[in-house]
Amino acid sequence: MNKFFKVALVIVISSLQGCASSPENDASLAMNQLIIVEPLAINYKSEIAIARLTDVIQRAEITDAQRAELYYDRGVVYDSVGLRSLARLDFNRALRLKPDFVDAYNFLGIHFTQLQEFNQAYEAFDSAIDLAPEHEYAYLNRGIALYYGGRAELSIDDFSTFQQRKSNDPYRILWMYLAESAANNLNAKTSLKVAAEQVEESVWAKNIIQLYLGEITEQEFISQLSIGVNSNKALSERLCEAYFYLGKYYQLKDNNELAANFFKLALSTNVYEFVEHRYAKLELDLMRQEIVKAAKSS
Repeated sequence: MNKFFKVALVIVISSLQGCASSPENDASLAMNQLIIVEPLAINYKSEIAIARLTDVIQRAEITDAQRAELYYDRGVVYDSVGLRSLARLDFNRALRLKPDFVDAYNFLGIHFTQLQEFNQAYEAFDSAIDLAPEHEYAYLNRGIALYYGGRAELSIDDFSTFQQRKSNDPYRILWMYLAESAANNLNAKTSLKVAAEQVEESVWAKNIIQLYLGEITEQEFISQLSIGVNSNKALSERLCEAYFYLGKYYQLKDNNELAANFFKLALSTNVYEFVEHRYAKLELDLMRQEIVKAAKSS
């Protein structure tokens, strides 16, 4: 790997509280191999886009439909730089002006999911799908909302619909597997193995599936993260994905402390637009809630 991108990650061993000695994995070796990158900075082009869109919204004589489009476009830019509240305001403004705005419903549903406002998320995605049944990402996002809302069995239908649209996409396969695992489907790993056969070996994310299937070790997975990467942005995006799925991997092994560390690493990349970044924060929020709940009941 190019040394320009590689930074040694020092982790205080005591914070892992026994992960290194766990008989189920060799976590300490994997952690010692970790790489991180400088968090992505806000692109100046995004700042300029926000300024220009704001100017047009405030000054131009345009129709309500055109203004709705501008609010939506500005909301997308706000979202891409992590300004979620401002993005939600613009998506709501867009919908008030254009009540059949499918993409605005989809984005609002994502934000409601992140806020754990699951019923509102379901309603937003239902609206998007009613208006545009072919909107495949609304199925993904509703599936994710159902998954985090404690309705894993229902989420499987949406993930199945999403996966069928592109059956060789490793990420679609992974979300299906996570849903089936949460629903205690005993055939989840078998289904994962069968689906993995459709993914080309050259697709790097197949490594994630191979890790979940036990075909490669954590150390082997981490050692391959920088292969084929030639920019800080590309490495940030890959690490955002990799560390999120490593978090889910350890979560499935009931190693929540190590899972939390990986979710934090995914967040540290600042790749706000990625599904993995969005839900790494939600994963941590849910973990903290469980800790509080356990403390109250003890």
